[in-house]
Amino acid sequence: MREVLDISLVIPVFNEDESLEELYRWIRKVMSLNGFRYELIFIDDGSSDQSWDVIIRLVAQDTAVRGIRLSRNYGKSAALGVGFEHAAGEVVITMDADLQDDPEEIPEMYELLISEKYDLVSGWKKKRKDPLSKTIPSKFFNWTTRMISGIELHDFNCGFKAYRSDVVKQIAIYGEMHRYIPVIAKWSGFSHIAEKPVKHHPRKYGVTKFGFERFIRGFLDLLSITFVTKFKQRPMHFFGSFGILSFFGGFVITLWIIGEKLYYQWLLNKLPPRDVVEQPLFFLALVALVVGVQLFLAGFISELITKSSSQTDDYIVREKIGY
Repeated sequence: MREVLDISLVIPVFNEDESLEELYRWIRKVMSLNGFRYELIFIDDGSSDQSWDVIIRLVAQDTAVRGIRLSRNYGKSAALGVGFEHAAGEVVITMDADLQDDPEEIPEMYELLISEKYDLVSGWKKKRKDPLSKTIPSKFFNWTTRMISGIELHDFNCGFKAYRSDVVKQIAIYGEMHRYIPVIAKWSGFSHIAEKPVKHHPRKYGVTKFGFERFIRGFLDLLSITFVTKFKQRPMHFFGSFGILSFFGGFVITLWIIGEKLYYQWLLNKLPPRDVVEQPLFFLALVALVVGVQLFLAGFISELITKSSSQTDDYIVREKIGY
């Protein structure tokens, strides 16, 4: 049985060979000064540089370091998910490997989580050292996420976060959902969430691994996680509601067309004979009826899939060291 530790540090790595040793020394210094029992888990997310070789060296010289290597680049969410599965600490802290997050913040985040019994403490890069091309879109997406989720955080995408162990063991993240872990946690019942301003350093090595497309994917993921979380166990409530509206709208339009024809043509005798199919409203009604039926069917199929499907991991761990 593995020893229960104070902290598990989970750090996704993708082509960060220049920064890993410096980050390791910085973390070791902070942890030693504070007397934490800890483990440092590096997850190599399919790096094409020497990152894995550096991790192997660190594992060889320090028993607190572990390394997990994925078979290819699956993305940050998969890397975090693997780290969460293997974490043995009572508190799990995530941070990036590019030296922009400051390990000196770890003791305060740990103490805040433990003393106030929070489920999650999220970092806030209040003074962010990034270009406007990243900060302005981030402000928009953070505002959008606040509006949809009701969680008053300034920086959902900050990778520097602290969690209680049971939180990360019970939530599932995939795709690009790492940006919305606070949202997933809240909708899973872990609603005691706090925010702490953290230092943010300019990038020292390499370039950012994320382009503008991450904002598009991020917005789509927000819509996805909103739907999946709210309607996972009851998709018929979503599809059925729109189905009813569409079907009812089509039905009302159909009755209107028939009633208009009867009233004007037969009772008042004011209109020349006109086929129903010649009226634009007929096609609108037909589309509404068809869409309504399709949404009902989608709801029923979703119900069946939800009740019969089981979640499986879509990543492959190629190698583990330090375990």
